[in-house]
Formats: sequence, structure tokens, C-alpha cells
Amino acid sequence: MISKILVANRGEIALRIIRTAREMEIKTVAVYSEADRTSLHTMLAHESVCIGPAKAAESYLNIPNIITAAQITKADAIHPGYGFLAENPRFPEICDSEDITFIGPSASLINLLGDKNAARLSMKKAKLPVIPGSNDVIVELSEAKTIAKKIGYPVILKAASGGGGRGMRIVRSPNQMDEQLSIAQYEAKAAFGDPSLYMEKYIENSRHIEIQVIGDTKGHVIALGERECSIQRKHQKVLEETPSPFIDEKLRKRIIKAAQDAADSIGYQSLGTFEFLVDNEKRFYFMEANTRVQVEHPITEMVYGVDLIKEQIKIASGEKLSLPHDLQMSGHSIECRINAEDPDTFIPSAGKIEFLVLPGGQGIRVDSAAYQGWTIPPDYDSLLAKVVAIAPTREEAIRKMQTALEMTTIVGIKTNIPLHLNILSNPDFKKGNYTIQFLETFLSKKIVKSKT
Repeated sequence: MISKILVANRGEIALRIIRTAREMEIKTVAVYSEADRTSLHTMLAHESVCIGPAKAAESYLNIPNIITAAQITKADAIHPGYGFLAENPRFPEICDSEDITFIGPSASLINLLGDKNAARLSMKKAKLPVIPGSNDVIVELSEAKTIAKKIGYPVILKAASGGGGRGMRIVRSPNQMDEQLSIAQYEAKAAFGDPSLYMEKYIENSRHIEIQVIGDTKGHVIALGERECSIQRKHQKVLEETPSPFIDEKLRKRIIKAAQDAADSIGYQSLGTFEFLVDNEKRFYFMEANTRVQVEHPITEMVYGVDLIKEQIKIASGEKLSLPHDLQMSGHSIECRINAEDPDTFIPSAGKIEFLVLPGGQGIRVDSAAYQGWTIPPDYDSLLAKVVAIAPTREEAIRKMQTALEMTTIVGIKTNIPLHLNILSNPDFKKGNYTIQFLETFLSKKIVKSKT
């Protein structure tokens, strides 16, 4: 078993990993930038090491400094969390060369699935339904227009080397292609260091559904029930729930089996997520696979009663997957991502938290590294907390979440809690009648109000 884990991340996910490691009686090492010197994860780990200045490229993306921190603290494993180095195939290779266990998939799997276009082609070979699109990366404008004409507008351009909504542009007509191709290439280069793009048919009024997979080193892979991730802004998820109010039992079984078969076909190991678009006729199409723990993993943990990080650590230690193949969901869970940002303009709101009261009570979980008196640095993602509710029914889970958010008080910065309260009270959301266009339409009506 692993004896000491260095957590190569920050914020709520670093704290989340530290908590599970401590439960498993595994020592932990926090790394931090100079901007995060007073962050909570540095206080709750057994040891902490500064790895550089505020700029992520010089700290949380600085592989030599992270490896050195692991060596001087004698950590025998590294957990990357999500973001930063989590899907960099070079990182596990270097960990392996230094005899440090990387808690995640192999470099070859990250390579295979990290290239989004290559992943599509691989899944197509595995008989997974794939959205019509380009067979290779797109470089020239003329090539882009030819492919778009063949598959039909609207189309979506996507960064081949990344995700999270960056380097993604919807093109609805030929006269938009020149501008949108240039913008997408620029965004992809800035975010991932690679301007390569691929193209897919853009499916209007679809649902964004993802399936959690987990596999061990013995060849055992299971897939768990779906997470509904269609409430998103600019391709960034805002609120997630499970089970999906749109997916019936027949479709659930089909999409779970498809994800499990695909994961089996490539010998998937560790945690991973297969993401799909589902159209209004309940046809599903593979979009991409993420080779890491997802931000929204807590809702899966809530309905299945499992600790996915614990399973991930045990698998990295060489243990057999302990989850049964017939694991069943129980109840309904919703997660709201609480961001430090203006709820009307979405401008990040860094600053000092003067007063803080987070929600609690039966059926409420909060994953957060925030505390009263902490000054939020402006250098990183604005995610402040994840509030998760679980109840026997969807209606009860919605009401439980509303109550939790209404009883949350954060003074000194702005948050998107008012946006979440408006979503939760929206009649279409309450009926489960929404698609990935929901929030765009919702915001265009300017119904977001300040929390009272």
C-alpha cells in the first residue's frame, strides 16, 4: 500500500484527496505556490512544500519542482487531482522514471484519450456511436469549409489537445468559418500549447451525459450510472445531477454498457469519464473521455455510497477493484459549483472572505477549501466550493439544495449563488426540461436576480 501521497494540486480537490488519504492512514504532502501560502490544504496535510511563485507555469505545472518536493518528503505517490498536470502524459512517465507511483491512468492511456480526435477514432473502432466529423485535425480554412459542407452546418470546432470549453467555437454558416477557426486555434494554442482542432456536427438541443468508469490493473472495469451535465455556460459546467431526469432505464443500461465495453476495449485503469451527447430522440454519441477524477464526482459518490478517490488510491497500490458490478443507485443528488464571481457579469471576484457560513445538515455535503479570513488569490480558477445535496427524490433534492444555498453566507466577495437559486426555481429545470442551451437562453432573458 502507498504510504505517503503528494497532492499536486490546490483548493477543494487537494483537500478532498487529503481527507480520503488521512482516512486510509496515509501521510500527505501539500504543495503550494506563494499565492497559496495560507490556503487550507497546506494546513491540513501532514507536510507542505512551496513549489514556486503564483504563476501556475512556475508552480503547479512545474514538474521538476513537484518531483523534487516528492523526493525530499519521501512521498512514494503523487495524486494530480484535476486540471494542471492531471492529463499530461509526460508527468506519469517522469513519476515512473523516479520510482514514484502516479495515481491515475498510464501515460499511454492519457496519450490515447488526451488527443480528442484520436480518441474519437479509437472509440469508433470500439463500435461506440460517434458524432459525424473530421477524421483528422484541421489546419486550413478551405479544408474546414469542405468538411463543414459535407456534414452540414452548424458545426463545432474543438481543441484536439484539451477540454473544459477552451478552444471550442460553434460555426453556423460558411461566412463565420474564417473568424471562428482563427479564434479557436488561438484559444487552443493559448490554453494547451497546441492549435490543432477537429470538427464535429453540432447537435442542437442535446443533453450532455457522462458515465463514470473505473478499472484496476487486473483487467476489471465497471461503469456507473450517468451524470447529467447540461447546465453549462460557455461549455463550462455549472450544475450537475444524477440520475438524469431525461434518461430512462432502457437508455441508461445501453449507455452504461457502451461506456464499459469501450473502457474494456482499451484496458482502462483508474478513474475516468466517458462523455456523450444525447439528442432529443435519445440517440447517444461519444464526445470525449477524461482520464482523471471529475469536478462533479461527488454526486456519483452520494448515490452509490462509495469513495471514488479511495478506490483510485487502492488501484494505484495494485489492489483489485472492490466495487461490485451490480452496484445500484439510491436517491437523487445535485451539485452546485459555487464560484467567486459576479453573478451578472461572471467577472471573477478575488478578495478577502470577511464572514463565512457554509451549509450543513442531513443530506448536504460541502467540498471547499474556503475559510473566514482567507484572501482568494486572483491567479486561479474561481471555484470556491461544491455544495452537494442528496434526497430520496429529485424534487426533495432540489428543495434541499435551495435551502442549503439560502442558508449560505459569504461576505467580502461576490458569488454565483443567486444564479443557482434562479436555476433551481425555474419551472423548466424543475420539470427536468432542459438541454445544453438552457443556461444561454436563461441568461438572455436577464432573469438573474440578486440574492435577498
